[in-house]
Amino acid sequence: MDKKQPHPLFKLATELGPLLIFFFANAKANLFVATGAFMIAVVVAMAASYAVTRHVPMMAIVTAIVVVVFGTLTLVLHDETFIKMKPTIVYALFAVILGGGLLFGRSFIAIMFDQMFNLTAQGWRSLTLRWTVWFFAMAGLNEIVWRTQSTDFWVNFKVFGMVPLTMLFAFTQMPLIKRHHLEPATLEHSEAEAGDVRKG
Repeated sequence: MDKKQPHPLFKLATELGPLLIFFFANAKANLFVATGAFMIAVVVAMAASYAVTRHVPMMAIVTAIVVVVFGTLTLVLHDETFIKMKPTIVYALFAVILGGGLLFGRSFIAIMFDQMFNLTAQGWRSLTLRWTVWFFAMAGLNEIVWRTQSTDFWVNFKVFGMVPLTMLFAFTQMPLIKRHHLEPATLEHSEAEAGDVRKG
């Protein structure tokens, strides 16, 4: 089934909406209330995305699973540690997936970000390596922040720090993507070659 292209504002709402709910719930109540609200918001966002596009990005699925698992542990055990570690787990998992794919000569960037690129082999290697390093760095940064700062500071950093930093990093990768971009002869050729880093 072909994926429908949602309105950019809808896509932005499903991606940032749960984080904003998490932020405001923490500000009005506490981290445990915010965690419960965050879990519900993430599931609702996924359902809305599927209802509109008949598709849910792989990154969103993985993130939602980790949110539900670690959110449940946070609420059941009444321990903030689990929800604070959630970004660390998610970022580290993405880094391992990308790094592991490189070892087998593949790039999972297109699948992970739900986009189809057509790059040279060197382009795939460079882009994947950069994102692998970035995700490991973000995992480490989250560990430093939640272990050394207050809960409110961590929540602010999660919502207003991690997201803008990641968007900025993604923007800085555009020159590399443009430099190594290839025009496929056919759609089938593009899909077959996507992510192959074994050539060149």
